[in-house]
Amino acid sequence: MFLRSLSGRFLLLTIIFVMLAEILIFVPSVARFRLDFLQERLERSQIASLSLLATTNDMVEPELEAELLENAGVLNIVLRRNQMRELILSSPMTAMVDQTYDLRDASPLTLISDAFATMLRREDRVIRVMGAPVKGAGLLIEAAMQEPPLRAALWDYGLRILTLSAVISFITACLLFIAVRRFMVRPMERLVRQIKNYGDAPEDSRRIIQPKATVTELFEAETALQSMEIQLSQSLRQKERLAALGGAVSKISHDLRNILTTTQLLADRMEHSNDPSVQKIAPKLLNSLSRAVNLCESTLAFGKAEEAAPSLRSFAMEHLLEDVVEAETLALSNGAIEIVALPAAGIHVTADEDQIYRVVSNLVRNARQVLESAKGGRIELEASEQDDGWVILVRDNGPGLPARALDKIFKPFEGNVRKGGTGLGLAISSELVTGHGGTLNLADNSSAGAVFRIWLPRGDV
Repeated sequence: MFLRSLSGRFLLLTIIFVMLAEILIFVPSVARFRLDFLQERLERSQIASLSLLATTNDMVEPELEAELLENAGVLNIVLRRNQMRELILSSPMTAMVDQTYDLRDASPLTLISDAFATMLRREDRVIRVMGAPVKGAGLLIEAAMQEPPLRAALWDYGLRILTLSAVISFITACLLFIAVRRFMVRPMERLVRQIKNYGDAPEDSRRIIQPKATVTELFEAETALQSMEIQLSQSLRQKERLAALGGAVSKISHDLRNILTTTQLLADRMEHSNDPSVQKIAPKLLNSLSRAVNLCESTLAFGKAEEAAPSLRSFAMEHLLEDVVEAETLALSNGAIEIVALPAAGIHVTADEDQIYRVVSNLVRNARQVLESAKGGRIELEASEQDDGWVILVRDNGPGLPARALDKIFKPFEGNVRKGGTGLGLAISSELVTGHGGTLNLADNSSAGAVFRIWLPRGDV
């Protein structure tokens, strides 16, 4: 579980990357150590050869020769001066030279490969090393030597480097782990705890986070979270007030509807009075009461928000449009209004037939009421099929919608464009279409009329 946490993964990655860096340092370091080891043997060999050359006859006692070679750590020494190769010091060779290494022009890759080959080789060999003498004392110096001391020195150096690398990696990882815990993980844990705490009671303003992080990015995150929580708390309080207000309005509308219905019945009796004044006032009173009752019923219907999810099935669009035309034609009070459905044979739509009927009927009713005020006109219903769905157009040749209403036509209680309207018809219609995953919008609006467009996406039956 620890490695699944941010701290655990950061600790593991730190150790891996530090060890990787140490390995990248270790490889050339081992090669450099081998080069220095061999160069040192050549320098010692050169010093030993100078001791011999300082004598009068270039001869030394065998015991001294053996001591010089032992101090140099080599088996023999060859010095080339003035194009002549001369054996300066030598000892009995128990084996032939197995390999020669020239240090004068060796590349870094060659030195690295030779170093690790020496460390991994198991057999004991005799090697010859060639290099340039220091201080220009000759053209070339050669020395033969046993390879096991070099291998042992390389392993000893490598183990010390690896041990030091492990210690450095551990200390570095611990320091970074403590720093990350202090400056990143703990502030993030605090942020998570605060989010959970706020989620338990978002209406409590005391639970809104107060930015305290010392890291710039975390401080900005806490500031953004604080702003979001403030807005959310305000929105929740507003919704609570609106919900309470909506409940009160629903209760008032319910009681007011009952009162108005009774009043409407009494006013209906007044219409049969023989008093000319009463006969003149009664129709206006009945119309006002009727609008008030409709407003109460629409408010109650919208406040319930009990629209069921659409039940998708395939149906013939032509039959639906004909049913709407027939129903709305019966409700016409003006013979100068014509409602027609353009041919839609063969178009089958996958949707909730009842809900789509309500949407189309609502749009036609709105258009009919506008045309009644305009003393006549024509309403056309047109359906078409597309690759991604179906389109239904409700078109009229009325005066169009006023500019002041265009921004709010789909907002409840705000989108009414007709005197006495509630503005709920288009709002409910838009919700029903949205529930199908489609869109309802005003496709065209001018003095020549308005066109509402319904788009329904394809769905499985």
